[in-house]
Amino acid sequence: MKPLFWAGSTLQDLRAFPEDARRIAGHELHLVQQGLEPDDWKTMAGVGPGVYELRIRTAVEHRVFYVAKFAEGVYVLHAFQKKTQQTAQRDLEVARERYREVLRQRRGASRTPRR
Repeated sequence: MKPLFWAGSTLQDLRAFPEDARRIAGHELHLVQQGLEPDDWKTMAGVGPGVYELRIRTAVEHRVFYVAKFAEGVYVLHAFQKKTQQTAQRDLEVARERYREVLRQRRGASRTPRR
C-alpha cells in the first residue's frame, strides 16, 4: 500500500470537511493507496499529467485532487468545498502550484546522494 503525502494545507483542509465527506474522502484515498479505482473520479490533466479529482457528493460538494503515478506514494494536492458547477480558477491554480512543488521536491530528492 502506498503512503499518502500531503501538499501544503491539504490535510488540515480535509480535516475541516464535514464528517460524512471526510469519511468518504478517507475511503476513496484508501482505495487509491491500494492501487484500486475510486468510486467517483475524473482526470484533471489541466492541473498536471496523472492528476485526478475525487468527487465527494454529500449535502455539499467536496473535491480532492491527487496524483498516484509515482512509486513512492500518493500525493494529495488539494482538498476543498466546491461551491459552483465549474471548479474555481483559484482551486485549479492552488493544485497546479502544489503539483509543480511536488515535482521540484522529487527532482531534488533524486539528486541527493545516498549514503
